[in-house]
Amino acid sequence: MQQSEQGAAITEVRGKKYWTDSRGSLVPDEVVKPADKLEDETVRKIIGHAADLSAQIERFKAHTMDDLAGLDALLEQDYGLVKKGNRGKGNRTYMTFDGLMRVTVQIADFVTFGPQLQVAKARIDECLNEWSSDAPAELRVVVTRAFNTDREGKVNRAEIYKLLRLDIADERWQQAMRAIKDAVRVIGRKEYVRFAVRERPEDGFVSITIDLAKA
Repeated sequence: MQQSEQGAAITEVRGKKYWTDSRGSLVPDEVVKPADKLEDETVRKIIGHAADLSAQIERFKAHTMDDLAGLDALLEQDYGLVKKGNRGKGNRTYMTFDGLMRVTVQIADFVTFGPQLQVAKARIDECLNEWSSDAPAELRVVVTRAFNTDREGKVNRAEIYKLLRLDIADERWQQAMRAIKDAVRVIGRKEYVRFAVRERPEDGFVSITIDLAKA
């Protein structure tokens, strides 16, 4: 197998060139349309640039985190403990002395819910059924939104947390809230780094966009 001028993978059999299609079949070079060859060439060129850029961004992030970790280590030496949040654990913000440049590190937890959530739902249903017409319509809406699954079959985490903020004294409701808390399971976390600048201290910060989808 060799690379054609367009960069496509070409198989040569008895001196004749073949293209491999999406089904794995060999297609003679002469029957592949020029438009398909051009599309193949264009996509391969773009993907090549994208792969290089992705690798560059990964290296940049690694260098950034190393630089910030070094700064955190110096702060530990100065104070005997971490003063800018917990290194590697919490959110923290770093700024230039003039306040015009900012680097923010944010930690996002990936959360799922255990089987206790269904226990909580049953308890909440008991409360709503007994309260009947006395239950505020707004409460029913919050409960419905909380336990409605999205397209991926996941409950609405933000609405679930809203239930925890409601001040309802009923013991069954309190049991449901304890069940929700016990159901929360952190299955992973991701670290995000964001960059922002401004021209003057009185100006708002403008983000430096690295995410291609937001460019």
